[in-house]
Amino acid sequence: GLGPGGVAEMTGRARKVLDACQVIVGYKVYVDLIKADFPAKRFISTGMRGEVERCKQALQEALQGQLTAVISSGDAGVYGMAGIMCQVAADHPEVAIEIIPGITAACSGAAVLGAPLISDFCLISLSDLLTPWPKIARRLECAAQGDFVICLYNPASSKRPDYLVRACELVLKYQPASIPAGIIRNIGREGQNFKLTSLGELGQEKVDMFTTVIIGNSQTQIINGRMVTPRGYKLE
Repeated sequence: GLGPGGVAEMTGRARKVLDACQVIVGYKVYVDLIKADFPAKRFISTGMRGEVERCKQALQEALQGQLTAVISSGDAGVYGMAGIMCQVAADHPEVAIEIIPGITAACSGAAVLGAPLISDFCLISLSDLLTPWPKIARRLECAAQGDFVICLYNPASSKRPDYLVRACELVLKYQPASIPAGIIRNIGREGQNFKLTSLGELGQEKVDMFTTVIIGNSQTQIINGRMVTPRGYKLE
């Protein structure tokens, strides 16, 4: 897991592994984030939806004796490559797989906004490429009913321009429009920006696949320009 951006957002353990490996395999956008920092490495990159092929290529490199890193943005185990790499290598127990965690977008985005995830929260991806929309909708409703802070990944794309609007409509069935919400784009990268808004106005915001959305719960407040969900400590 690379964390949200380049090497500055990476854990020391991840940096050490990338320094040691011979081959780095990843989605082109993520390879471009770190390529200049590891000039001596051999890079293998593919485009969007090339996840299985990337893992197969990485496995072949490992079988040939190359110390190989498969990179994900954020955390490799949260909507990342760790699971599929384990699946692709299922018939090769002789290949050692080490999973290196990273800072996922929920945590890095929350830090930009303030402290909205201090208490119970959940992560839901709005991408229906691998999960059907009815199941996503059910998860959104359950999270809203449970008064969870909700962090949304993949809130919109060119093929799903209205999914955030649809998600907000579902949450609004159980939560008031006044609940604070925040959007963060390009977390930890050039062009990072954010905006605080409310659940009622969130659907009007322009978002894309590089945007993370956080919807507060009934306890969430805006304190001095920061989105904060109190955990319940007595301050007096």
